[in-house]
Amino acid sequence: MAIDAPSSPPAQPWSDRLRHSTIILIAAALALSVVVSLGELSALHAAIVFLCIAAAALIPWRLHDTAASRDDVRRINPVESAAVAAVVAGMPDPAVLLDRAGRVIHLNAAAAQLAPALRRNELAQFALRSPEIITALREAIATTEPRRATYLDHVPVDRWMELMITPVPVPTSFGGADKCMLMTFHDQTPLRRVEEMRADFVANASHELRTPLAALSGFIDTLQGQAKDDPKARERFLGIMHNQATRMARLIDDLLSLSRVELSAHVRPDTLVDLIPIIRQVADGLEPLARERQVEVEIELPELPVMIAGDREELLRLFENLIENALKYGASGGRVIVSLTPSVATDGTPEIRVLVRDFGPGIAPEHLPRLTERFYRVDVGDSRSQGGTGLGLSLVKHILNRHRGRLLIESVPRHGATFTACFPQAKISASA
Repeated sequence: MAIDAPSSPPAQPWSDRLRHSTIILIAAALALSVVVSLGELSALHAAIVFLCIAAAALIPWRLHDTAASRDDVRRINPVESAAVAAVVAGMPDPAVLLDRAGRVIHLNAAAAQLAPALRRNELAQFALRSPEIITALREAIATTEPRRATYLDHVPVDRWMELMITPVPVPTSFGGADKCMLMTFHDQTPLRRVEEMRADFVANASHELRTPLAALSGFIDTLQGQAKDDPKARERFLGIMHNQATRMARLIDDLLSLSRVELSAHVRPDTLVDLIPIIRQVADGLEPLARERQVEVEIELPELPVMIAGDREELLRLFENLIENALKYGASGGRVIVSLTPSVATDGTPEIRVLVRDFGPGIAPEHLPRLTERFYRVDVGDSRSQGGTGLGLSLVKHILNRHRGRLLIESVPRHGATFTACFPQAKISASA
């Protein structure tokens, strides 16, 4: 990527030069007419003098144009032209063009979103505080050689980024040459997420699937041996085997869902969705379970739409886990309340809160900080008997993280528990 200096401006057309010199030519003609009328000068000599004046006024002298073009070049830096700005703005990855001092000349929208502190004509080192970025940038400026760095960005979610700094030769205002620095950022998060997903899936699946697989294998051996001709034992064992197979299927489904959410955790959803029909759909789908557990589900939702930026399928999974947990583990209270209320976050920004409250046995305080960990269970036996995988609340947490929300858990033993999903309120334009 090389940048050429702008060419000198074209000469003015004859009509423009004639219009600008009209007063001079009229004044010269009147003066010469008076001199000729007084007999001080012949008409031929007066005509020759007038032609010389006209030539001096109308002919574009090269010295004048050269000086003007040099003044224009001094006023306009080639690197600050609209063409260079368009090239940087059109790059798909975050891109920033710096001068040799490290000041920002141009940046595109992706770079402004990645580092909101970047400002034109200000030093990039003050906006990009990562030590890896600052070290690579200083080395590139000092040596005018390409540099590459990899760093981890923790805000708002963990993102692995690769920075490439490429020197770009550019002309200077006085005909010389200099080098600017083009910084491009490449998001390596999807590749890292895939690697982690594979490792986590193998570790978690091998650990959690070992028990149901051992049970299935044992029952199969029993059915092929001692219970081969026992119809009652066969029916009982087949029922247990069905439950174990269902548990394994749900475990794998939860693991895959969790991996997919983690894979896209750095990409915030931008589609506007209405929470009201989503919550009602989940509540209607869990009505058979509520009847089975003899739990009354009370829905307290506003009539008007409540819009947030979100992924509909992930939100369905989130509310399904929260309401299903309340029906399973808080069934002894006989009642579950699902409500939606607008609120204000601690930083003053408006948010939407969806509360799922049960009136069951509650949760002891020592368990609350660890409820969203993978495979963490308050009561392992009760959780497995209820068909739980230990991944539901972990999935809820990761979905909320992707939506830039948060999960609040409040519980008092013997007084039930309240799980609150907080979402930032969507900003809807006037035209929408």
